[in-house]
This record gives sequence, C-alpha cells and structure tokens, in this order.
Amino acid sequence: MKKSDVKSAGESPSRQIDKRIKDLGDWRGEMLARVRAVIKDADPDVIEEWKWRGVPVWEDHGIICTGESYKAVVKLTFAKGASLADPSRLFNSSLEGNMRRAIDIHEGDTLNEKALKALIRAAVTLNKSKIKKK
Repeated sequence: MKKSDVKSAGESPSRQIDKRIKDLGDWRGEMLARVRAVIKDADPDVIEEWKWRGVPVWEDHGIICTGESYKAVVKLTFAKGASLADPSRLFNSSLEGNMRRAIDIHEGDTLNEKALKALIRAAVTLNKSKIKKK
C-alpha cells in the first residue's frame, strides 16, 4: 500500500482524489480528472468519498460509481449499472453480473461525455427512487 492510499487525519475525500490524480501523473490522472468533472457537471449535488483503501467514490442518495485506476485502464464501476439503460453502450466491462456494470477507459479512448452524463443522472434518479420506496 502506498502512502497516498492512507487517509491523513483531517484530509477530505476531495483532496485525496486530487492527490490520486496528481500521483498518477499520466493519461490515467488526466482521464480521472476529466471523468470527475463530468460527474460534478452532471450532478452538482454529488458527494465525493474515499473508500476501500484508496478508491474514489461518487455518491448521491447512494453510490453512483467508483473511479478505479489500473496500469492500463481507468474503470468506472456503476453500483447499480445493470438496472440502467445504456443506449450509447458505454458499459463494456463487468457485463455478466446482475448488479454492477463498468466502463473501462483505455489510453487514447474518446470519452462520450454526453452519454456519461446521462448515465450518471440515471444512476442518481435510480438511487433516489430506491430511497422513496423505503
């Protein structure tokens, strides 16, 4: 585990995500920053969290998605992705489960920001509808 994976006392999740983006220092950091901006634009009420020893998480009435970074991919995992319509076919990973869906973004890939915003908004709507039913 790297030092950047350990939450410093008093350091906000947003600062932890800032640090992750900076520490990556390559296309993955740039893509994570870009995805983060799209998420915040799509849902101004989004809450940033830092969970599971260093995973950025975006929430609004529940988890919307996580932003993991691996050697060859930035992975956005939508907690309830299997329940979301994906007309633009952004989901390209974790397709076999009955709950999650993911978007693997590789170096050089083009990000369909409009479609991603629609998915984020749909995830928030789904989260809010689950709360109302309870």
